Amino acid sequence: MRCPFCMAPESQVKDTRPIEEKSVIRRRRSCLTCGGRFTTYERLQIGIQSVIKSDGRQQNFDREKLKSSLVVALHKRGIDGERINQIITGIIRRLEESGETEISTRMIGRHAMESLESIDTVAYVRFASVYKNFQMVDDFESFVSEIRPGNEDDGRDGSDEQ
Repeated sequence: MRCPFCMAPESQVKDTRPIEEKSVIRRRRSCLTCGGRFTTYERLQIGIQSVIKSDGRQQNFDREKLKSSLVVALHKRGIDGERINQIITGIIRRLEESGETEISTRMIGRHAMESLESIDTVAYVRFASVYKNFQMVDDFESFVSEIRPGNEDDGRDGSDEQ
């Protein structure tokens, strides 16, 4: 592993520990040349190879793109980075369980929304606004009214009769 500070080719592992439900290995390293300390992460890379965009274009799957969209949705919502990584690992695990190597952006978005819905309603709405391509305030109002607690059919017809 090259040192990010001096680009020396050799480093020594000082500490190794599993994280994210033992699906990732975190290694603390020390450069043998400059003594700089840095951290590396090892993830098993199987399953999803590419993503099919809504217009049919194909791209390599990029965990960081998924992470950045979740970070934006969860901005200032009190969810720490470790929890975000757990959410991403869970989404990827569910996508890999499909057995497909090419995944549509729709499926990725659907799994991300399911994850956010159970964690933080505001982040869920933020993500949905991009995923569902809200154009007008009415789109937000309609979506929020669908998810508001107690919005099930309660027998009311909207009239003020008593």
